Amino acid sequence: MANRDAHDQEYWSADGLMPQVAASVVGYTARSPRPTLHRGAPSPHVTLVITLDQPVVTGWSVEEAFGTAPTRVDIATAGLHLTPAYIRQPQEQSGIQIALHLPAARSILGLRASELCSGTYEGVDVVGREIGRLRARLIDTTDWPTRFGLVRQFLQDRTDRADDGPRMRTELAEAWAWLGRHRGAGRIAGLAGHVMLSERQLHSLFTAEFGIGPKRFNRLLRFQRAKRLIGYGVDHGRVDLAGIAADCGYADQSHLTRDFRSFVGIGPTRWVDEEYGGMVPGGMVPEESAETFYRRTTADEHP
Repeated sequence: MANRDAHDQEYWSADGLMPQVAASVVGYTARSPRPTLHRGAPSPHVTLVITLDQPVVTGWSVEEAFGTAPTRVDIATAGLHLTPAYIRQPQEQSGIQIALHLPAARSILGLRASELCSGTYEGVDVVGREIGRLRARLIDTTDWPTRFGLVRQFLQDRTDRADDGPRMRTELAEAWAWLGRHRGAGRIAGLAGHVMLSERQLHSLFTAEFGIGPKRFNRLLRFQRAKRLIGYGVDHGRVDLAGIAADCGYADQSHLTRDFRSFVGIGPTRWVDEEYGGMVPGGMVPEESAETFYRRTTADEHP
């Protein structure tokens, strides 16, 4: 599926590509008259960006991103983070972004998601030369279906080879899945009871595996859902912040705004002004739940 926005950017979503491993796989190209700054919002996934031309240039502040020693990588590999990553975008860029499920970090990257927490690393240093060879083949390929096929094969090969490796505790796999099913609205006490751990044990084990505790991960899930609903609303000419806040489990719209400022440094209105149209592969791909939300609110207004 290809889309183009008003800022001369295109993205292609590989729908259903290895869903047991990745939440989304999205190809992108972008062109702008001058270099720009993009806020990389936190997400509940391990992020893997394979560039096809210019490297990713990033930092944890504007000054770092535009300074003399930013992080510069051809294959950006990043774990969970709770503040924005500032990305210095060139005038032309293209690549593929993969949003990996947290448990898949072990099979695809060969380590726990916690080992990538709050950092951006060169993929070859993390995964090895195999992912460097994948990037070279992707660069030599000109059509997106073939590129997605190469990505699928890479993910499948890594998954197959990891079958005999160490596995995470079943309680953690179920805890991660339970939180995802509740989309940021589940109570941690209920989760602890579900996986038969004390809240303290759950926090310790979850943090060791994924990098943050279940309460913070819950906040990321809720924020991700709100961000998707806002993006979908902008695409369709209508953003109901109060309705989104209620639907996502925030106390009110002010609570949603505070969470946005905590995660990206600005409120949702300014974020739309600054960032919508900035290339956030996967972040703006509508979910069925987003369509359902807007159909429902429209029906409520017009019974």
